[in-house]
Amino acid sequence: MCIELVAGRRIDTSFIGRPHEYLPRQLYSTTATDWQERVNFERLRNQRLQRAKQMIEKHDLGAVVLFAGENLRYVTGVFQGNWKNNIFIRYCVLPRGGEPVLFETVGSDFHVARMDAPWLEGRVRPAITWKWAEAAEEYMARNMAASVMEVLKEAGVEQERIGIDIMDMRAYQALQALGLNIVNAWPAMSEARVVKTPDEIECLKISSAYGDAAMWRVIHEWAKPGVKESYICAKVNEFLYEEGFDFVYDIIVASGGNTSPYRRWHTDKILRQGDLVIVDINAIGPGGYFVDFVRCFKVAGRPTQAEKDLYRESYDSLQAALQEFRPGATTADVAKKFPVYDDDKYQSVSLQQFAHSIGLSLYEGMWISRAYSLKYPAEIKQNMCFACETFAGHPGLQQTARLEENLVVTDNGFELLTRCPFEEDFLS
Repeated sequence: MCIELVAGRRIDTSFIGRPHEYLPRQLYSTTATDWQERVNFERLRNQRLQRAKQMIEKHDLGAVVLFAGENLRYVTGVFQGNWKNNIFIRYCVLPRGGEPVLFETVGSDFHVARMDAPWLEGRVRPAITWKWAEAAEEYMARNMAASVMEVLKEAGVEQERIGIDIMDMRAYQALQALGLNIVNAWPAMSEARVVKTPDEIECLKISSAYGDAAMWRVIHEWAKPGVKESYICAKVNEFLYEEGFDFVYDIIVASGGNTSPYRRWHTDKILRQGDLVIVDINAIGPGGYFVDFVRCFKVAGRPTQAEKDLYRESYDSLQAALQEFRPGATTADVAKKFPVYDDDKYQSVSLQQFAHSIGLSLYEGMWISRAYSLKYPAEIKQNMCFACETFAGHPGLQQTARLEENLVVTDNGFELLTRCPFEEDFLS
């Protein structure tokens, strides 16, 4: 029989018994072919746009004006490099009941967007850039606001609530000067993006597979006494870019004393025999979706009992938190499994005993922390995707351990997307 996954997508999965996207070993290639239905990017674009439209209706917005690069990509399917993602030089307007209009940087970028995105059907217009215009900034921002207003008037929604996703004071002032009722669009866009379509989950699976491969090579090929943290960072970058990744966001390599306190960047420190090494791979795969996970291992030596205990502390709290990711559970259920840490002490987020949704961006929509999730729980829903990370951080340690996994919330629990094994020597 066929299992209907979402409207318009029916694949016979009776033999494997589960939806394809929930099975990490059922992995598609990134190339296209005539003989297999793989990631369908036209369907992905259409379903993402449909979710955005639904949330505009739900949140009673006349339109959203989007400046964040990941929101632009989610709604329009256009990506032109990470450098221009969040510097306020391009924007998009999606009116209620209408289609998105992309304002793309003029020059080659403008022509490339029109060539690359025929699905926008002539709805690519020249972006008016205002940032860094010095004395002309106010003048240019007024022109940008006028271009937005033109789309709002064409859709007849200029008198309604208009959402903006991220704030630039000059843009806000220019749009408000036109008499627009400006509100926060982030709740609508976040609610759209945190629940993934099947094709989005397939893209996350593919990114995770490459991430696993990179981590294996770190542990078994590149991490040796005498090499620098920066060398490992460079080798992961080289591997992922060779495999077609959109962007390598950050490869955190911390070894020995750099693990306690944990320095979340690489240095030119060399690895020594007996160093614990924490590697955190953050990168955007060939389909535009993130992998973000951590492994910890020891260079040229077997772990001591004290090191095993630290690794086990991080591992056990991670596994306990993972068990709480299921439909109908809440972020409080997950946060309860994290160890008491600075999140409790300072009532702020350490990003170490922590979970966050992932997708087109590294931090997408929902964070889970003991700082607030225990008091303000949010519902966990099917097809949400998270990175969950734990840390054995205590004063007085020469070095310590940290771990992180990626997962998708399924119909009856969770499925791990990252499959790189943990260190058996530490768990024995």
